[in-house]
Amino acid sequence: MPNYPINRRFVLKVAAFATLLAALPQVVYGFFLKRFPVRTVENKGFSFDSSSGIYKDRQGREAPFQLVVNGLVEKPLRLSWRELNDLPQVEQVNDFHCVEGWSVPDLKWGGVKPGYLLAMAGIKKQASHVVFHALGETRHKPGGLKYYVECNSIDELKDPAKQMLLAHSLNGSPLPLEHGAPLRLISPFDLAYKSIKFVWRLEVTDSAVEGWWTRANPIYPYEAPVPPERLRKKS
Repeated sequence: MPNYPINRRFVLKVAAFATLLAALPQVVYGFFLKRFPVRTVENKGFSFDSSSGIYKDRQGREAPFQLVVNGLVEKPLRLSWRELNDLPQVEQVNDFHCVEGWSVPDLKWGGVKPGYLLAMAGIKKQASHVVFHALGETRHKPGGLKYYVECNSIDELKDPAKQMLLAHSLNGSPLPLEHGAPLRLISPFDLAYKSIKFVWRLEVTDSAVEGWWTRANPIYPYEAPVPPERLRKKS
């Protein structure tokens, strides 16, 4: 085999090209985040580290994140970040529809099905709905409600056709805080105010509860299906 000398300039070009390739995923992900606008009603200041599962509040106090499932259940759950990630995981691709009229197509979410958590906890006979509670105090407090809440029926949460998911990843990366970390309920066939961010608790109840957005903006109802003309037909 011929032995060709390797030019130093060639080596530097190869190294630069390899560095560019390694950086591409971050560049693409950064571009993706720019096209996915953020609408947050919570006061800023709290944080979450997905690598350690540590939550830090606005006062700087740290604690391991735990997902709580309680209320009308047989076995209340308190799952650590590691335990949550050890559960069966699901990935799905959905469009995201904001109440303001814009949409973002083909977002890949990863996480745990709410129905699986409800099955683990064992819902009681009189249970009919789940109230999702968010971390972080809101700037506006409609009717004295300090934190974002949202509500869905158990039937919806368990219906495979609704594709509801408690997501902790977005497009293959940990869910960013601004998009709802540690957990965001994905309700792809509802307007985005039903897709509550910063979820830490699922409270099983025997009746529906109006969500924060509806209480703050009464023109928006409890039911929030995406208008049919905004839904894409997928092959």
